[in-house]
Amino acid sequence: MAMPTFPIEGGCCCGRVRFRLTEAPWMETVCHCRGCQRMTASAFSTTLIMPDSGFELIGGETVVGGMHGDQADHHHCDWCKSWVFTRPRGDLGFVNVRATLLDDAGWFAPWAETQTAEKLPWAETGATKSFERFPPMDQYQALIGEYRATRGL
Repeated sequence: MAMPTFPIEGGCCCGRVRFRLTEAPWMETVCHCRGCQRMTASAFSTTLIMPDSGFELIGGETVVGGMHGDQADHHHCDWCKSWVFTRPRGDLGFVNVRATLLDDAGWFAPWAETQTAEKLPWAETGATKSFERFPPMDQYQALIGEYRATRGL
C-alpha cells in the first residue's frame, strides 16, 4: 500500500477525540497478545509506532483505561471508550496509535506482528516480520531502519 501524504488525521468512534499524524510512522505492526484481543474484541490490535514529534492530540481529552501499570498507559475516549493510543512509561520517544482509527486506514498494512505465541490459529496478517513475543528493545532501531527502507522513507 502506498504511504499517504502527511499530515493525516483520525479519531475515536464518536469523534470527540481527534489526533493528527504529521510524520511517517516508525513501523506498522499488529499485536496478537490476549490483552490486545480483549481490548479490541478482535484477533489483534493495529499499531502505528509514531515518533512523539509526529503525533498530536487535536481534539478532546483521553482517559487511561485498559492497562494501568509500570510499562504503559492505554488512552481511551471517555465517552465512547475507543482505545486511541498507548503511551509507554518513561521518555522513549514514541507513541503507539491504533491504525484503524485513522480517517483513511486503507494504506495500513502490518509489516511486523508481535506476540504470535498467543495468536489465534486463523489470524493471518501477511506481516513480513513475525515475533513470538516482543523483540528486545535493542533490536528496534535496526527494525525501524529496515521497515523505513522497505517503505522508501
